Amino acid sequence: MNDGVARKAPIGEVVSLHLHPAVGGEPMQSVEAIELIAAQGVAGDSRYFERQSRMSNPPSKRQVSLIEREQIGEHAAALGLETISPGAVRSNIETSGIALVALVGKRVRVGEAVLDFVEPRKPFEKMDAVCLGLRALMEPDRQGVMARVVSGGRVRLGDKIELTDLPAE
Repeated sequence: MNDGVARKAPIGEVVSLHLHPAVGGEPMQSVEAIELIAAQGVAGDSRYFERQSRMSNPPSKRQVSLIEREQIGEHAAALGLETISPGAVRSNIETSGIALVALVGKRVRVGEAVLDFVEPRKPFEKMDAVCLGLRALMEPDRQGVMARVVSGGRVRLGDKIELTDLPAE
């Protein structure tokens, strides 16, 4: 795919994909692939798709959520858990081999899509429903990132994650 965005060597991989349920509080739905739509988010995701900014009604910059499985593993170990199941921390894309928060302000290719990493995710009270104390462990900046979809495309399990040469907007 040649969309004018320069590529660099892969720095990570997609290891788990999830959609938010239509009913709040229900488990995330694990899927093999997701479709990202430019300026709108994850097709079929009831939480982030076509979300508007609360301040001025343009499309929200919070369109896709990502977190590293390594970070989830560190939280599990600190809480004395063997593991935290994929999807339990309610992120669309779980990754491996990449430090996501370090890339805030950068443009990143994930599968066929290009994302601007706009800000670290902020943990919310549902994290303590996964395990008491998880929310506190996720502060500050230990719960992945939120991203805006610059160029849409399909993201599949096993897809590579690459830093581009362009800064996020």
